[in-house]
Amino acid sequence: MADYLAASTHEIKEMLEATQHNTLEDLFAHIPLPARLKGKLNLEDGLSEMEVLQKMSQIANKNKVYPSLFRGAGAYRHYIPSIVNHLSSRSEYVTSYTPYQAEVAQGTLQTIFEFQTMITRLTGLYAANASMYDGSNAAGEALMMAQDRKRHRVLISETINPGVMKVILTYCYCFDMPYEIIPSKDGLTDINSLESLIDSETSCVYVEQLNYHGLIEDVKAISTIAKEHDIKTIMGANPIALAILPNAAECGADICVGEGQPLGLPLSYGGPYLGFMSASQEMMRKLPGRIVGETTDNKGQTSYVLTLQAREQHIRREKASSSICSNQSLMAVRATIYLATVGPQGLREIAQRCVDHAHYLANSLTQIDGLKLKYDGEFFHEFVTITKDKSSMILESLEKENILGGLKLNDNEILWCATEVNTKDEMDKVAHIIREVLS
Repeated sequence: MADYLAASTHEIKEMLEATQHNTLEDLFAHIPLPARLKGKLNLEDGLSEMEVLQKMSQIANKNKVYPSLFRGAGAYRHYIPSIVNHLSSRSEYVTSYTPYQAEVAQGTLQTIFEFQTMITRLTGLYAANASMYDGSNAAGEALMMAQDRKRHRVLISETINPGVMKVILTYCYCFDMPYEIIPSKDGLTDINSLESLIDSETSCVYVEQLNYHGLIEDVKAISTIAKEHDIKTIMGANPIALAILPNAAECGADICVGEGQPLGLPLSYGGPYLGFMSASQEMMRKLPGRIVGETTDNKGQTSYVLTLQAREQHIRREKASSSICSNQSLMAVRATIYLATVGPQGLREIAQRCVDHAHYLANSLTQIDGLKLKYDGEFFHEFVTITKDKSSMILESLEKENILGGLKLNDNEILWCATEVNTKDEMDKVAHIIREVLS
């Protein structure tokens, strides 16, 4: 615990002498006064160990884990093979930190290299980095990649996940990137509006596949328009859907990002999650964060190293294209083990079951009087239903039966999700309960 103890008077004196300052006030003079804390932190007195455990138990008891759920909106329940938990819990992975010293980190580097390889195969793009903090963070960093000296304006589809939207707009504010929201039409990105919004200062367009309503966007048409105006297309992707839908390369995207949580990561009350990012060969050297490459050592044996560019971009301060210098290594390990376990065919089967189950649920619900689908477009494993002023009543009735229903969008609309783990009996039960509510 020595590292966390306050500095002694003698140590403070030595520090001031070494930095050629007379007082602590002089040492912190470069920090603006409004940014400094005045007085003590507004914290309560410390508690004993027993009191802390009691308090934490009280908080934990408020959690509710539903055995059956039909909610997605960015975080999804999928089956996780037991081997994923078993292997990723090995101490070699759990305790690994940063693979700067390649000679002692070959296992970690090889695993990350395999993760990158799998992401490039999923997205179809040329190169991938060693992961990002989460999907939202990856989307924000992708906007930064697409900037050039003359063009800084970004176009963002209105149909993307609202959580991702908030993060992206934070990036736009902090890095002085003007933005414009592309309006939606019938739940999809309005392609006609996109073309009218592009100007000489536009650098990129960001669209998600699948979008927040669960619908399948025509990313190919969007990227075609973007290429005609020499701007980049950034595609936010669901990694499970990539198994059966056209990948980023086939859609003409220059950068593909997304939330990797569906790849062997539990819901975990919101994290930690995993952001993935891949790019075309043209954009490869702008990838932020770490990149692991394969090479040979002085004995001619295969080895792995951090490669391509100076990974520690943060030392350049405001001149850096990104401040990301780390990655979600353990989460990337889990995703790698998951993808290796299910394999390409297994992933396609999982994706197909998601489609089948979601369409079965949608068909069951739309057989109920007073409930219908909001959009006519094709969907993968999420869809929106409309029922007049009954959203809360429906969801409350499901929760009484230990079922977490879809996400309430407003009093009339619910966003539903079904994956491979939802059984026919579960879906039939949901339909039965809703039918009783609406009867």
